Amino acid sequence: METKPAIVNALSVDVEEYFHAKVFKEGTGGAIGGLESRVEASTERVLTLLASGTARATFFVLGQVAAAHPALVRKIAGEKHEIACHGDSHELVSRQTPKEFRADVRRAKTILEDIAGEPVVGYRAPNFSIGRAQVWAYDVLLTEGFRYDSSTYPILHDSYGDHDAPRFPHEIWRTGSQRLIEFPIGTTRVLGVNLPIGGGGYFRLLPMALTRAGIRRVNAQEHRPTLFYFHPWELDPRQPRPAMPWRHRIRHYIGMAREEGKLFRLFRDVKFDTIRHVLAI
Repeated sequence: METKPAIVNALSVDVEEYFHAKVFKEGTGGAIGGLESRVEASTERVLTLLASGTARATFFVLGQVAAAHPALVRKIAGEKHEIACHGDSHELVSRQTPKEFRADVRRAKTILEDIAGEPVVGYRAPNFSIGRAQVWAYDVLLTEGFRYDSSTYPILHDSYGDHDAPRFPHEIWRTGSQRLIEFPIGTTRVLGVNLPIGGGGYFRLLPMALTRAGIRRVNAQEHRPTLFYFHPWELDPRQPRPAMPWRHRIRHYIGMAREEGKLFRLFRDVKFDTIRHVLAI
């Protein structure tokens, strides 16, 4: 009997500073001036972790981070990972007009392509901030040369997510013969509810085995790939800890000391590659 090839899942990294995180900004009242940059060192840790195995990833890089650290972008591309766009300033799409959004993604895309020397075709909104009221953003992305988006998390959440959204890659927008593919963050469906297995704070909070089991369940029972994401700052427990309300402190810092080891085991046990490879575009 012929054995089916193993399903390859998609791995992504949102390259931003720890102080770009929405919960960090809210917890500090937006007072992030003067905080040290740590993105280069934390992203180097991610690259070292990936180099220890066989996983490749899509790196959604902020334009401002790329402009400040061009050598880091070139190193990511040089190690055969995919460079994608996370916008320029980490401003929520829901707080921008279509004109402002177009300027933001155009600026970031230009910076990234100039540094990496290759086309940038993927986009992820800060904090998954393309909601139902921002569907106009898909047309902007398509006309600006993007081929896929990854700004949907099909879960119920107090800050982002759409639990009714499709759970797997699908066409989200079309203009003539051009189409934009949406690749949502990974979930597994249990008793009619979408459970998060796609990374972020849930991965830091919960045992790694739950995420691994969820991904394997989707691969085996639904025969579909999942998408996992994390941030370099989640591997940096020594980052500054300014005063903030306890609920923000818990959500931002929980599980950081264990993150790197959990990711190492996940990458060892689950097959990952770039989004572009998984979508074959």
